[in-house]
Amino acid sequence: MFKTIANAFKIKDVRKKILLTLLLLLIYRLGCWIPAVGFNVDSINAGMEQGFNFFSLMNLVSGGALSNCSVLALGVSPYITASIIIQLLTVAIPALENLAKSGEDGRRKINFYTRIAALVLAIAQAVGIVVGYSGSIDANLTKVLPAWLVGMGVVLILVAGGMFTVWIGERITDLGVGNGMSLLIFVGILSSASSAFGSAIQQTIQNITYLWVIVLFLVAVVAIFAFIVFVDGGERRVSVQYAKQIKGRKMYGGQSTYIPIRVNGSGVMPIIFASALITLPQLILSFWPESSAYAWYSRYLGAGTWPYIVVSSLLILAFAFFYAQISFNADDVSKRIQQQGGFIPGIRPGKPTSDYLRKISNRITLFGAIFLAFIALIPSLAFWAIGEYAGAATLINAFSATGLMIVVSVALELDKQLEAQMLMRNYKGFLD
Repeated sequence: MFKTIANAFKIKDVRKKILLTLLLLLIYRLGCWIPAVGFNVDSINAGMEQGFNFFSLMNLVSGGALSNCSVLALGVSPYITASIIIQLLTVAIPALENLAKSGEDGRRKINFYTRIAALVLAIAQAVGIVVGYSGSIDANLTKVLPAWLVGMGVVLILVAGGMFTVWIGERITDLGVGNGMSLLIFVGILSSASSAFGSAIQQTIQNITYLWVIVLFLVAVVAIFAFIVFVDGGERRVSVQYAKQIKGRKMYGGQSTYIPIRVNGSGVMPIIFASALITLPQLILSFWPESSAYAWYSRYLGAGTWPYIVVSSLLILAFAFFYAQISFNADDVSKRIQQQGGFIPGIRPGKPTSDYLRKISNRITLFGAIFLAFIALIPSLAFWAIGEYAGAATLINAFSATGLMIVVSVALELDKQLEAQMLMRNYKGFLD
């Protein structure tokens, strides 16, 4: 990947896109350090140190923006959640499904609906943050203005910052390199991980005997990264043969190709779906932080607890199969093969072909779902054990399953897009 980036800087157009992407990412990170008026930073940090809750999870994804009481504290969380909701509704509502299949104009309308949903969710999350940390509102302001007015001002600032983050992500997608939203999450996770690792090193310096634990931790991270990359590139290739067709004086077809069915075709989406679903009740209950229901959920199903890890793994298995049906429709693929005059050797066209492809997809998805559940469960247990010895519990939270998968997926996708950009500009057409 480093060689790809070095070669990309040699091409002027690609270099401009990379520099623009870095500039927009720098603006985003600077915005994460601009404090929003109305909160007491020390009080919020003290609340987050009490346990790993939903707001701590948001803080890690946003790269510490929430703990800094930043104007960009919401990050891309509202937009990602809105995208998931719209994607699920696209399958359930025929009108949205037709829009998704109607080309560029349909996708533009779906993006508009996604922004509207992101705005609504940004307001809900901002209100949740203000209510959840109502005790952290700056006392100096409440002496001058009513507490509800200060809270409304903070909500407006957070919502504006969240939509500005969406704008930055879309500009990166349109003018830069890679998917803007994914890169913003990528940078936020790396920032949180580097801060957590620096904190762990400071704790280890106080007791040098724990140095070997940090080394083992780094080895475990590298091994898991390698395992994720290995599985992410795995695929089952289904051979397809196209019959020869004579049109006029020319012969078409007669070639053999294959359909690639990836082991982890759903990527990190099942993990994101599972995390969003299991943390949604905690977000709703956070409006009543003193209630017994919120205390019970935080204790038994809150982020970072053992039941949370187990339930998340089961939800990942379910969502992996659900998302596989969305990303790979065996009936559509079978129909497309038949319309183009192709067939799978030994399988009849039509329904037998779709049943055969569905059977292979289900088997591959099972291995991919087990892999995702393994990544979500085993690293958390291993890091938990290492973190207890090292006294560096923040490492466990920073190097979560979602973070590991997102970092690897975004890095691989960025490498592919850079290679595609260079290939497109180095390609010599027939006029050359």
